[in-house]
Amino acid sequence: MSYDVLANTIFPDINREPQYFIEKYPKRNLPEGAKVTRYAPSPTGFQHIGGVFSALLDERIATQSGGVFYLRIEDTDQKREVPGAIDETINTMHMFGLDFTEGMTGDNTFKGEYGPYRQSQRAEIYKTFAKDLIKKGLAYPCFCTPEDLEALREKQTADKLTTGYYGEFASCRNLSPEAALERINAGEKYIIRLKSPGNFEKRVEFHDLVKGDISFPESNQDIVIIKSDGLPTYHFAHAIDDALMGTTTVIRGEEWLSSLPIHVQLFEVLGFDRPEYAHTPTIMKLDGGSKRKLSKRKDPESAVSYYNEVGYPMISVIEYLLNIINSSFEEWREENPTVDYHEFKVALDKMSKSGALFDIVKLADVSKNVICRLKAEDVYNYYINWAKEYDKEMYELVSSNEAMAKEIFNIDKEGPKPRKDFAKWSDVREKIFFFFDELFACDEMEAIEFPKNMDMAEAKRIIEAYAKAYNFNTDKDTWFEELKAVAIELGYTADRKAFKKNPEEFKGMVSDVAGCIRTAITHRSNTPDLYTIMQIMGEEKVRDRFNKFLSL
Repeated sequence: MSYDVLANTIFPDINREPQYFIEKYPKRNLPEGAKVTRYAPSPTGFQHIGGVFSALLDERIATQSGGVFYLRIEDTDQKREVPGAIDETINTMHMFGLDFTEGMTGDNTFKGEYGPYRQSQRAEIYKTFAKDLIKKGLAYPCFCTPEDLEALREKQTADKLTTGYYGEFASCRNLSPEAALERINAGEKYIIRLKSPGNFEKRVEFHDLVKGDISFPESNQDIVIIKSDGLPTYHFAHAIDDALMGTTTVIRGEEWLSSLPIHVQLFEVLGFDRPEYAHTPTIMKLDGGSKRKLSKRKDPESAVSYYNEVGYPMISVIEYLLNIINSSFEEWREENPTVDYHEFKVALDKMSKSGALFDIVKLADVSKNVICRLKAEDVYNYYINWAKEYDKEMYELVSSNEAMAKEIFNIDKEGPKPRKDFAKWSDVREKIFFFFDELFACDEMEAIEFPKNMDMAEAKRIIEAYAKAYNFNTDKDTWFEELKAVAIELGYTADRKAFKKNPEEFKGMVSDVAGCIRTAITHRSNTPDLYTIMQIMGEEKVRDRFNKFLSL
């Protein structure tokens, strides 16, 4: 009996040859040097920041080369699929500005000529190639039960041998077609394994786009390629899909390095040109002075939803991730403060080869720089969009005072060194609450911040005197001269040298008086420019704040 009979018995409904699909998905017509990358998640749970990191790399490498960035859903493990996960993936990537050239557009829809882009809908393709391998004697049915495999693993472990299904331990490897067919006809369950041509004593030389030149032993494992449910394993499906979809560059985490020998072998056995691989460093974080992998369970910042909830602009997260990808991005951004980040060219060979450290403090610094570059109009729009979902009270206050809010967001923004007040939208409430009487009235007495070495009695003396002299309708210079005159009259000085030499002769500096006024109208000691704040508030509100302070 020939292998053909065995193959036709296992796959009776598969009538096409591999060449049919090779011709159906011809080589892409792209400019020289264009890269084709894919983001290929499993629809099994929430979006991890590591996924955004990976997708950003895929998108940048493809887009900056004039290539294709596509979405493929690897759902061969259907027991773990979470309903709605595909839509969430697409929406998340769109939110980060990572839109796909082609691929899945919904649970059962896609765009592009190389689909379907969902592995569960490509079963015929995988079975066609598996059937061809059986015909050639390069794959075979394996009837070993889970109990058989566990017993084998235990024996190999006890004998201190490499565990796995290979060589002399692959008990179904050399079954004749007749013997295999007899067991199939008897109703025994089976899977399909690759008959590995590898020799563990031989080494493969390989160039990784991130790690550089590496070598590893050939795989001698007879891996599973088709499971008992008829769906392919990840290893088999990804090799066929990457070949037929014209993937030129596979960018994935370094945890996949151990699978590289298997994947290299699969491309050779299938007769496909192998794509280039880039194994990127694992995202780490500092914990108690040591590095560990960013954890889905322990670290809230691992979930993409965290950045929405606390209000980091997505562009801030992208720019921070670019800094992790290539440390030269930070210097580039300093030299090109107003240039769109898409102009920065990502280089895989300049990535760190060790763990990429995710630092939430550094993210905040990057985000402050991003937000301070935004126009006040954009800050307002971003903020109310966030507040509408996450801080409804602020949404109502800010959106109903749009003109004032835009003035607030524009404070010290148009100069050469714009203020960096906000790292995330959840910072805004605390920074601007004092403009709104509804929030100011709720501020607790304990939260009021006074200038150093000033008590309430002295603060009231200052405010009482200043309220009488205060003139709203002046320019900034005149306003300050009038404030200074009041301060001097109250025993304060504008002469820093004199104060330093004989501090006992003065109540303090003019800056202390300004700080007291700041406290009276904002309850805070550190705010943007005081004159500007008072102008935005308006005379009536400023005087009301003075009166309320004096009544404390």
